[in-house]
Amino acid sequence: MYVAGLTHTGKVRSNNQDAIFFTNEPIGPLPNLYVVADGMGGHNAGEVASQQTVEVISTYIRNFQAAEFIRHDCFLDLLVSAAQEANTTVFTKGELYPSMKGMGTTLIACSISEGKVFMVHVGDSRAYSISSTSITQLTTDHTVVEGLLQAGRITLEESKTHPRRHVITRVLGTHAICEVDGIVHNLADTSALLLCSDGLSNMLDDKDLMTIINREGYVEQRVQTLIQEANNRGGHDNISAILVDVSR
Repeated sequence: MYVAGLTHTGKVRSNNQDAIFFTNEPIGPLPNLYVVADGMGGHNAGEVASQQTVEVISTYIRNFQAAEFIRHDCFLDLLVSAAQEANTTVFTKGELYPSMKGMGTTLIACSISEGKVFMVHVGDSRAYSISSTSITQLTTDHTVVEGLLQAGRITLEESKTHPRRHVITRVLGTHAICEVDGIVHNLADTSALLLCSDGLSNMLDDKDLMTIINREGYVEQRVQTLIQEANNRGGHDNISAILVDVSR
């Protein structure tokens, strides 16, 4: 597998509240680890929340005490525990410092092993599975609009322009306890896995993403193209992407 990741401030925001982490090398009991976090909160608190989350998750997994005993089927439990540890850390810091109260972050964290991806998810950052002929969103956005869409109260077309389409209903770090989605997906037909913040997915539709990711070239070049194209279309938000080429 090959991996590349980039994060960019975009063309509108003054600071970058996204944070990413990725390694194809073993980390603790996991064979690899990929993380995207998109922070929110005033006085740069969103930047603190995302950076803290990435650091806590990577450190928690790297230092996991029972690394030599953990089984393949426990990888998801480990990721959930790491996400909960990050939630506690961010929430506690927000309670201690008034300027950071209420800060939070989205989260995608995953590991690939034996043809499967083990993933935890909170918020509206996304994961996609891409093949030569299709693209599948693996995560479900925790947003007001997604809830309305799932309930059949609005159509897909209406969701794209709904006035509350950016309102997130679940965030890591804003409460003492955070519900984390756990996902296991078989990568049998997958050629690439994309993790991204909404600064990318709001600028490029599924067809655009699939076209760029399926181009020939190094994975680093394809990630750079994703970021560049999002900026070309306005760069209204911070933009982050991690692309894992699982076909090699």
